[in-house]
Amino acid sequence: MCGIVGYIGSRRVVPVLLEGLKRLEYRGYDSAGLVYLSKNGLVKHRAAGKLVNLETKLDQVRETASHIGLGHTRWATHGSPSELNAHPHSDCNGELVVVHNGIIENYHTLREELQADGHVFKSETDTEVLAHLIEEALPLSRNNLPAAVRRALKKVRGSYAIGVLWTGAPDQLVAVRSQSPLVLGIQENEGGGSLLASDIPALLPYTRKVVFLDDQEMAILRADGFEVRSLASGRKINKEIKTIDWNPAMAEKAGYTHFMLKEIFEQPQAIMNTFRGRVEPETGQICLPELDLSDREIKKLNRISLVACGSSWHAALVAKYWLEKWVGIPVEVDIASEFRYRRLILNENVLVVPISQSGETADTLAAMCLALQKDAKVVAICNVLGSTITREAHGTIYTHAGPEIGVASTKAFICQLVALYLLTLYLAQVRGVMSASQRQTMIESLVELPPMLERELPGWQEEMGRLAEHFVKSRDFLFLGRGENFPIALEGALKLKEISYIHAEGYAAGEMKHGPIALIDRDMPVLALAPQNGVYEKLIANVEEVKARHGRLILLGSRGDRDLARLTPHVIYLPVVMPDLNPILYTIPLQLLAYEVARLRGCDVDQPRNLAKSVTVE
Repeated sequence: MCGIVGYIGSRRVVPVLLEGLKRLEYRGYDSAGLVYLSKNGLVKHRAAGKLVNLETKLDQVRETASHIGLGHTRWATHGSPSELNAHPHSDCNGELVVVHNGIIENYHTLREELQADGHVFKSETDTEVLAHLIEEALPLSRNNLPAAVRRALKKVRGSYAIGVLWTGAPDQLVAVRSQSPLVLGIQENEGGGSLLASDIPALLPYTRKVVFLDDQEMAILRADGFEVRSLASGRKINKEIKTIDWNPAMAEKAGYTHFMLKEIFEQPQAIMNTFRGRVEPETGQICLPELDLSDREIKKLNRISLVACGSSWHAALVAKYWLEKWVGIPVEVDIASEFRYRRLILNENVLVVPISQSGETADTLAAMCLALQKDAKVVAICNVLGSTITREAHGTIYTHAGPEIGVASTKAFICQLVALYLLTLYLAQVRGVMSASQRQTMIESLVELPPMLERELPGWQEEMGRLAEHFVKSRDFLFLGRGENFPIALEGALKLKEISYIHAEGYAAGEMKHGPIALIDRDMPVLALAPQNGVYEKLIANVEEVKARHGRLILLGSRGDRDLARLTPHVIYLPVVMPDLNPILYTIPLQLLAYEVARLRGCDVDQPRNLAKSVTVE
């Protein structure tokens, strides 16, 4: 979950590290720290809480001329959030430091062995064992730091991305990746040098040239360049330098109060980025060559398995309706953490679709690996170029949502829906179960959606702001939907509970009478998604049950529907689109409602408590 950043070059290192940590704080914010090498040795600063606490400490320190260092922002896995447990962590002599993202599974055993050898530990973390292991390995490796890191990590089980700095090698940083993301930044502009980070935004102020490390790879960074070696053999590996088309401004708030609000308003453009170049409205053709599946393989498919976590799982639930309706193949939807612990019936005729914004979600990665072992076809849906999921899958549909800094997913979720919609149309096209005219109608409707959303968004924010004032003090909330809008009720509830800390639940509206209706009283807000579609009458009947028990109704429905106003004064009218696109349309007002409620409650919208952006541990 944590964020790491490192730099070696001609710039002053502390400002570089702080800027990188600011852009990585979404990965964890219960403590932060940095270390740099001065003429008197390593200088370490750490603080509990958010990054601002570390900055306050550094304001009291005379600026150093150091040009090499490491930084870390933490999301606790082992040891309570505290300054003592904050990274970086040192060896016994304070001459070597490590920053780490991941979990060392056998750290208890390693710690006991090291303590028996006389090592003294100062923290409760699993990370500290890495510093002591490398310390032990240095004399056995003739004080060669990369060799010592390789030797030490042979004893380690778990997931890790680490950065290592040692006073005995003042001209290099060592970085290693194993099941946790790590990317290098290659500078060509004034100042030069090399960078490492957990994620791309930390690198954007300095370079767009990056190198993605693969599992079991080690990088040695110097001021004038870098090299990558196999962790197992030590042999040199030639890596491709890629150019990222994000610019630093994309990772800033651009005048919005919060990243989340900015990212909600970016959704029309993000939707266009997802379908651009993949649809031909004039012919009804869908182009997805990146699937890397032949027409013959697609025609042989007899089942689809969608695997994801959190909001991505809700996107998968929507896609189940689309795929079964238009492709005619049975579809299963699994929470990734459960998928891997049941008996899987997979083969070469099953398409497994892992969905992950980051491409590094630990449970989804593990589920994908199992699918690959059983010879299933794997097509990933992901936002991050070069991430682990995209490298391991047979094919990938990139969502092209751009960087998403707010912890609560907004544009990444919407773009996942669009990518799954395109996948549905493409499979139907290849299998010959949908006419070109039908596809053309559906593509045209999709293309018309972004400009419509662009027009509607400001008005929705105003309406949801007024609505939030009525419900900001609520303790509980129910969201109802039917058909393909049921998963959007789940997503709406998740957004509200994530950022406002109000207890919220989503239900299929028909399930109300099977238990949840017992909760309805004059204090219970109930939001129902009521577009005029094939299950409209059924939904309204469920809403009447809520009204009869004096629940506080909120309805989102089709513009022109005059019947909704008789049920409640709280009605939000949305444009009429084809039913398959309602999940995309109806999601955005729910995002805005959650945002406005959280804002009024004074919550930390972009960094809600106990959550981190990328869940890279099980």
